[in-house]
Amino acid sequence: EFFGANNDTRVLLPGQLFIVLQGARDGHDFIPAAMEKGAAAVLCSQRVGDYPAIYVEDPRKALGDIARQELQRINAKVVAVTGSVGKSTTKEMIAAVLGSTFKISKTPANHNNDIGMPMAILSMPLDTEVAVLEMGMNHFREIAYLSEIARPDVAVIINIGTMHIEYLGSQLGIRQAKMEIVEGMTPHGMLLLNGDDTLLRYLDQKPQQRITYFGTSEGCHVRACDVWQDGDKLRFHVEAGKLSFPVALTLEGEHFVGDAMAAICVGLKLAVPYERIVDSLASFQNMSGRQEIYKEGDYTIIRDCYNAGPESMAAALGVLGNRHGRRIAVLGDMLELGDCAQAEHYKVGRIAAEKADMVFAYGPHSGRVIDGTITGGMPETMGRAFEDRDELVKALKRAAKPGDILLFKASRGMHLELVLEAFLDKEK
Repeated sequence: EFFGANNDTRVLLPGQLFIVLQGARDGHDFIPAAMEKGAAAVLCSQRVGDYPAIYVEDPRKALGDIARQELQRINAKVVAVTGSVGKSTTKEMIAAVLGSTFKISKTPANHNNDIGMPMAILSMPLDTEVAVLEMGMNHFREIAYLSEIARPDVAVIINIGTMHIEYLGSQLGIRQAKMEIVEGMTPHGMLLLNGDDTLLRYLDQKPQQRITYFGTSEGCHVRACDVWQDGDKLRFHVEAGKLSFPVALTLEGEHFVGDAMAAICVGLKLAVPYERIVDSLASFQNMSGRQEIYKEGDYTIIRDCYNAGPESMAAALGVLGNRHGRRIAVLGDMLELGDCAQAEHYKVGRIAAEKADMVFAYGPHSGRVIDGTITGGMPETMGRAFEDRDELVKALKRAAKPGDILLFKASRGMHLELVLEAFLDKEK
C-alpha cells in the first residue's frame, strides 16, 4: 500500500510511491535516496537493486493509469478547470465554494500537468466527494490526456488568451487545445464557458455536452451585473434564472469577475445554496504570488510573479493604475509568445505608459517594452530596460521613494520574485 506519489526525493514523504522519470538526470539514480526517505515502493522501467517495485514500460503513462483507477475507486465528482489566464485562481474559488457543502480535494499549487495532476489525485482521501482539478498545457493533446484520466463531470473553460501561442500557432489553436477537455467527459457532463469570450461564445463545432455560459454579457445563463470596485472590495450582482444576489470579494480588479462567475456557476450547478456561495467568496484569499497587495516598510507592493501573459499583464497594470500615489511598474518578460513576442511586449509598454509613472523592464524583450512606453507618451527618463538582475535592483533602489506603489509582474521563468526580495533586502 502507498499513500500519494512523488517524483522528487527532496519532498518525498514516507509511504509514498516514488515515480522514476527521465529528466536532466535518470530518475533511477535517485531510487536509493527515495528508499532512505521511506518510499513504499518504486514505479520504474528498469530493475535497480532489491526494492519493492512496479516495473512498466512508461512510468509517466502508468502514473496516469493508476490515477484514473484511483479516481474511480474514490467515486468523487470531478470538476476540471482550464483557461489561458486565471485558472489557478478560479480553481481555488471553485474549491472554496464547493468546500462549503462537500468534502473536497484539489490540485495544489501548479500541479496541473501530466505528472502533477495524477500525483495530486493519488494523495486525495477516500472520502473526497468532489475533486477540483486544474489542467494546464502548452501543446496539443495534453489536455486530452488529462481529461481521459480525470473523466470530468463538470468542465470549465475561463478564457482563450495568447499564453503558449508559440507552440499552438494562433488563438484558434489555443481554443482547440483547451476544448480537448471534453474528450474524457461523458455526453451527460456539464461544460461551463465564459460567455464574455467571443472565441468560446461562438464555437465552430458544438460539443455533445450541454453548455452553460457565465459572464457579464447579455444572454449568459449566469450573469454578473453592476460591477464596481469599492476600495479593496470588488462588488457585483448575480442573476441566474429566478435567483438574484449580491457578491463582494476582497480583491482588486474587474478581471476577477470572470473567475468568480465560474465558481458561482459551478456552485449553482452542484446545488450549493447561494448563501454559502456568497459567504465563501466573501472570505476568499488568493494564493501566494498571485496579485498579493501589501505594505512593506514605506512601500505598497503588488506581487504578481507567478506567471504572465498579455491579458494578465494588462489586468495587473490596470490595478496599479487605480492606485493613488507614484506608481512604478517592474515588468519581466512574458514567455512562450513565439513570433508575437515583440509586438506583445510593445503593447504592454503602451499600456504601462498610461498606468504607471515609471517602468523598469527586465529581460531580452525589455527594450520593446520601453519602446512602447515612449510611443505611449512616457518621458524617456521614466523608463529603463535591463537584462542584468543586479543592475535592475540597484536602479530600483535608487529610484523608489517612501509612499511609492510597486508592481512586480512577469512570467514564472523570469524569477522576478528574486528581484523583489533583493529590493526589499530579503534575499535568502
